[in-house]
Amino acid sequence: MDLFKSLAQTFANKPIDWDELEESLIRADLGVSMTTRIIKTLQDREAWSLIGINDVVKVVREEIARILPSNPAAIRPLNGKPKVILLLGVNGTGKTTSTAKLAHYFQQDRRRVLLAAADTFRAAAIEQLGIWAERLGVEMIRGQYNADPAALCYEAYQAAVKREIQFLICDTAGRMHTKTNLMAELKKVKRTLGKQDQDAPHETLLVVDATTGGNALSQAREFQSSIGLTGLIVTKLDGSGKGGIIVAIQEELGVPTRFIGTGEKIDDFAPFDGREFVAKML
Repeated sequence: MDLFKSLAQTFANKPIDWDELEESLIRADLGVSMTTRIIKTLQDREAWSLIGINDVVKVVREEIARILPSNPAAIRPLNGKPKVILLLGVNGTGKTTSTAKLAHYFQQDRRRVLLAAADTFRAAAIEQLGIWAERLGVEMIRGQYNADPAALCYEAYQAAVKREIQFLICDTAGRMHTKTNLMAELKKVKRTLGKQDQDAPHETLLVVDATTGGNALSQAREFQSSIGLTGLIVTKLDGSGKGGIIVAIQEELGVPTRFIGTGEKIDDFAPFDGREFVAKML
């Protein structure tokens, strides 16, 4: 996200216009709350008789760095039982590919992984995850088309225990956050896993597309309210020019970004680093 370049071009050789600055920050998906705070901080610094672009950049950097965790908590295995990770999101965010990338990430650390193809409503999703599982050499639990995803996750958990799996990653069906019945079904999956282990799922990660801006914030609000989130996987940060949504979701909901996807390749995936993000952003 090249926010600095955008601001520099907008305000080169001219005084800062507050309305124009507000529009630029909102357009960068920083959210209303963060934008308001940045502008208020600038306006409150009465000692600055003339606010310039360098002052703006300094304050933007400070405010964003203040709320973003530099290193979100790592996802580590549990002792004696599988750690269950539920991947959520709407269709088209790259959820199934992110499931495979997350599995590969754990493999790099020599962890044992099992995938559950809990998106039983799209045969293509089951096939796609199956192809990834074969490429990675990872086992996968699958069910029939239109099978009960909660029952499949239950079966997958039992298989993970028997095989001494460290990470069970459940790829759930893409669902619109506004569909009450689909969100209720997701709650059923969570309850079913909780019968196996009262703390499961141990991680609920929402996959959001960086290019969708404010819509990603709306999605995060609803999933957080209905299910509860422990983090985000933010995709399409490679060439979108976006990324401010990471700040907006952290600011409003307190949900940290745990991983980012920056391309189509299996290795285009990494833990989120707040300091690196701010450095690239500005």
